[in-house]
Amino acid sequence: MSATTNRPLVHDLALARRRHLISQLGWIVCATTLAMLGVAICWILGMILIKGVSALSLKIFTAPTQGNGGGLLNAIEGTAVLAVGTLILAVPLGVAAGVYVAEFPVGPWAKTIRFFCDTLVGVPSIVLGYAGYVLLVQTLGWKFSAAAACVTLAMICLPYICRSSELAFAAISIDLREAAYALGAGERQVILFVLLPAATPGVLTGILLALSVSVGETAPLLYTAGWSNYLWNGRLFDSPIAYLTYAIWTFINEPSASANALAYAAALLVTSFVLVVSIASRLLIRPR
Repeated sequence: MSATTNRPLVHDLALARRRHLISQLGWIVCATTLAMLGVAICWILGMILIKGVSALSLKIFTAPTQGNGGGLLNAIEGTAVLAVGTLILAVPLGVAAGVYVAEFPVGPWAKTIRFFCDTLVGVPSIVLGYAGYVLLVQTLGWKFSAAAACVTLAMICLPYICRSSELAFAAISIDLREAAYALGAGERQVILFVLLPAATPGVLTGILLALSVSVGETAPLLYTAGWSNYLWNGRLFDSPIAYLTYAIWTFINEPSASANALAYAAALLVTSFVLVVSIASRLLIRPR
């Protein structure tokens, strides 16, 4: 075999070795970055766990906040109120929008809904919080209140519920639809009694994701919910309400040890809740 014939073969071997080396370097960089991220997450979670557990006491769950001390009963109650209110507003609209987009995907309304969902996902939450402040708190005169906070959080959660519902309905086999229609079921009956039960795990996953988002938000609530050292008085308008993420954001910067303890306890409660919700959502979408 001549040297001219060997030259392309040598060139191909060198190119293959170079590509293999670059590929290995890329994997090393990715693995190193993932390891660094894992260490950082474990360090943060470990610090929250250690300091949060040491800060927990019966007073945290039985007494409201008093200045830089006290407990977190008002914040726990306020977080629950805001989460429930957000789901009441977001779940019906989000699921209905997701069902419509999945069942009628080519219409102009479906394109409009997708456009607004994509837009809302890309908008920073603090921008939506400021919009809620201008429109709800100032223009409509709701003041800092649970209603203003719930509406703002519902706008943040809507695209997650809509998209997960759309994907859950779109994943259902066409055979199930055809069988239901063949048995004489109408369109509404097929959606409510055939498709919705089959899509329930995917829909619940989106709802749980929206729930974790509503519990973990801070910026939009600063503009709409305000803060209160007292328990919620049942008023939806013109009455500030407490929430856990405010305690984290505010008390962690205070020089008082009692304030820092409240911040770490609140961080532990929020992190634990989000972790439980994430595990539940994973279990729901796990193949059976």
